[in-house]
Amino acid sequence: MGEPKKQQPVFTKVDHLRPMATGLNLTVKVNTKMVVPCGNQSRQMRLAECLVGDETGMIIFTARNDQVDMMKEGATVILRNSKIDMFKGSMRFAVDRWGRIEVTEPASFSVKEDNNLSLIEFEQVTAVEQ
Repeated sequence: MGEPKKQQPVFTKVDHLRPMATGLNLTVKVNTKMVVPCGNQSRQMRLAECLVGDETGMIIFTARNDQVDMMKEGATVILRNSKIDMFKGSMRFAVDRWGRIEVTEPASFSVKEDNNLSLIEFEQVTAVEQ
């Protein structure tokens, strides 16, 4: 009996992201970063909203705690097992405890800044079967 073969991760592009998607792997560049003050004295949480993207578009990435330090402007990062959260009807990209962020070599692509998926507003519709 041999070891089971590990599957190679499938990478997607920003323009293929959809609401509530999970298990996403992307290589993106950090365009801008804004640290958001939050929490109280008893439970301090660090939060930053970063505009990240690739050659197909951009999206807001919400970095939490230790992730904030990894998301430096101009850096290229690999986001593994990430997901799309919805915030006030728009998509936000996130990596929770099951995912991973890796800083990698600078990518050769230029970020497409005129396709920001976080500016698209979605409305949840409940379908009723008759």
